[in-house]
Amino acid sequence: MSPRGVAIPDLRERLFDAAERVLARDGAAALTSRAITAEADCAKGVLHTHFAGLDEFVAELVLDRFTQTAALAAELPGKAGHGAVAGNLVELASAVLSLDPGIVGLAVTRPVAALRIREAWAAGAPGFDAIQASVHAYLDAEQQRGRLGPGTDTGSVALALVGTLHHLLMTGRPGVPHPQDQVERLVHALTGSS
Repeated sequence: MSPRGVAIPDLRERLFDAAERVLARDGAAALTSRAITAEADCAKGVLHTHFAGLDEFVAELVLDRFTQTAALAAELPGKAGHGAVAGNLVELASAVLSLDPGIVGLAVTRPVAALRIREAWAAGAPGFDAIQASVHAYLDAEQQRGRLGPGTDTGSVALALVGTLHHLLMTGRPGVPHPQDQVERLVHALTGSS
């Protein structure tokens, strides 16, 4: 454990990682401030020193993970013309689905955290809309290069893919098989590739 009064490098990420481990191992009911700080090997009160409470912590964790995923999605348009279209989309889908379903579910069950997340997304924090916009831009770029059929409704394909990913995240549970095969079949159906 870090000595009292000594700054802990990357504390925020350390607490976020610890929360993900607690959720994966013990479930949402076990996620408490004390469980998180014990898992992070920090003093008991450190979470409340940096966050207004567990709800704010959960909201910030969800927003952080979506920011990271949206940053990956923002790189997708730069991949236009490289690799297989379906492969690039499946790679992004896998990154989105790597978000812990326990965290996403936890945010929904904690009304204060859910409100904070919705407010942040409404104010422009990256979420599903940012991911969808990146997928749409990528599909448009591939269509302009002739790698996607000219009749493909790229906006609808982006919406269908991201909507499905949202559904899979919201209904996923720890211990349930990863829906990789489903996602791959969906991507191939949406892009008309085999």
